[in-house]
Amino acid sequence: MPAIVLVGAQWGDEGKGKATDLLGNTGEVIDYVVKFNGGNNAGHTVVIGSEKYALHLLPSGILTPGVTPVIGNGVVVDLNVLFEELDALQARGVDTSRLLISASAHVIPPYNRTLDKVTERFLGSRKIGTTGRGIGPTYADKMNRIGIRIQDLYDEKILEQKVTGALEQKNQLLVKVYNRRAVEIREVLDELLGYADRLKPMVADTSLLLNKALDEGKTVLMEAGQATLLDVDHGTYPFVTSSNAISAGACTGTGIPPTRIDRVMAVVKAYTTRVGEGPFPTELLDADGEWLRQQGFEFGTTTGRPRRCGWYDSVIARYAARVNGVSDFVLTKLDTLTGREKIPVCVAYEVNGVRYEEMPMTQTDFHHASPVYEEFDGWSNDITECRTFEDLPKEAQSYVRAVESLSGARISAIGVGPERSQIVQL
Repeated sequence: MPAIVLVGAQWGDEGKGKATDLLGNTGEVIDYVVKFNGGNNAGHTVVIGSEKYALHLLPSGILTPGVTPVIGNGVVVDLNVLFEELDALQARGVDTSRLLISASAHVIPPYNRTLDKVTERFLGSRKIGTTGRGIGPTYADKMNRIGIRIQDLYDEKILEQKVTGALEQKNQLLVKVYNRRAVEIREVLDELLGYADRLKPMVADTSLLLNKALDEGKTVLMEAGQATLLDVDHGTYPFVTSSNAISAGACTGTGIPPTRIDRVMAVVKAYTTRVGEGPFPTELLDADGEWLRQQGFEFGTTTGRPRRCGWYDSVIARYAARVNGVSDFVLTKLDTLTGREKIPVCVAYEVNGVRYEEMPMTQTDFHHASPVYEEFDGWSNDITECRTFEDLPKEAQSYVRAVESLSGARISAIGVGPERSQIVQL
């Protein structure tokens, strides 16, 4: 049975839960939902009936009965946040007992949260726009081979060696560069070891488990945190996250090989948003941008920060289709555009008088890109009750078909409201 990858096609917050709902509505039984990158620096809101759930670190499958949610080896885990989220869900009657966590996932130690915050302040106007949750420093430790993994919590001698080695470097920075107090080794050990007993039943060789599940004919959905334009290699560097958020990252972040993947779904919003610093060609710094923000409730699930808003950018959609190998798009939040007389869509960029149909090669050119727009007729009818493509107003149908033809892959479903049932399938 298939391994399916689910990614965001823009800068995140596209509504990836809609794609999971689509699979359920088409009769696809999802057995495992695996988060393969990132940490609690991203979040998504899931609405089930009158209940709204804000998830940050946990995979969305935690809310679906019968699904086994998995935190893969490519994720960095803040253990305090993990248990806060689990406790909050359990208090609302959600069964979280199936959760599994890779023994090879890296832990976010307290000193990396401190470093993340003071580094951003130190950078001033050159800041990246991180969430200050220690994600970047923890991925840096991973690459520098001084990271702490889940499995290290069960060998106190190794854990102490690793923490001691890391703090030899970190305390130099904290004390001599940032004028902060040194972090005590024992303080870190006590915090991390305090989670070990509760965590232990969840820890597993998740790569082995997931590959065996595929052998047995089960379906595994691998969901990305963040999105394509935030990928550390293929995003708008340096204003990116610290992990691989494209479909290829699903393999390194889970231990499932690429030969087992047969579908890549990408979620794309009917307009564009971004949180944090960095270039954004279609950004609207006027009343239209504020209208999109208010109509779409565009405020970060994790941080509460207002999202930057702009019109749909088909150049980055085509780019996402290419680097992810997208088989189909799920277009979300089409209902947000209701009430517009005309809806602009970016079809290309112009940089110093040169037209670009594809993403410019350099960050400099992308930073200076001006959008080339085509306008499409809007609609005024409420579409939140539509459940077939034919139910949509003709103008909305035309908008969807135009966006599809510009974006490099077919659109298989449309989100027309926040609830799980508000989906139009094509």
